[in-house]
Amino acid sequence: MNEEKLLCFKNILSKKLEMLLDEALKTVGTMSKEDDNFPDPTDRATLESDRNFELRIRDRERKLISKIKEALERIENGTYGICAECGEEISEKRLESRPETTMCIICKTKEEELEKKSNIS
Repeated sequence: MNEEKLLCFKNILSKKLEMLLDEALKTVGTMSKEDDNFPDPTDRATLESDRNFELRIRDRERKLISKIKEALERIENGTYGICAECGEEISEKRLESRPETTMCIICKTKEEELEKKSNIS
């Protein structure tokens, strides 16, 4: 992959990382500001449900943040765009849709099929 494309992916990943970190800070700020004193149990339950949902989203984003950081490291060490499974180049189309990916579409499809089979049995 040429330097121009690598720089493009680095910018995409950096912006995505910055956005996710900003959202995490907003969540922390919002949760610490909310008034927890609800006399109505239904209102309290709604607040707890909303918080749990928000925390599940942030946990998924936390995992994505680490994948983005790893992808940025791969750009720096020259291994970005190489499938971790088969060693072949990952298509630019796949990287455009999922820039933090570590697998080519063929290997990822095989992995998902194996996961499906193991979940069925």
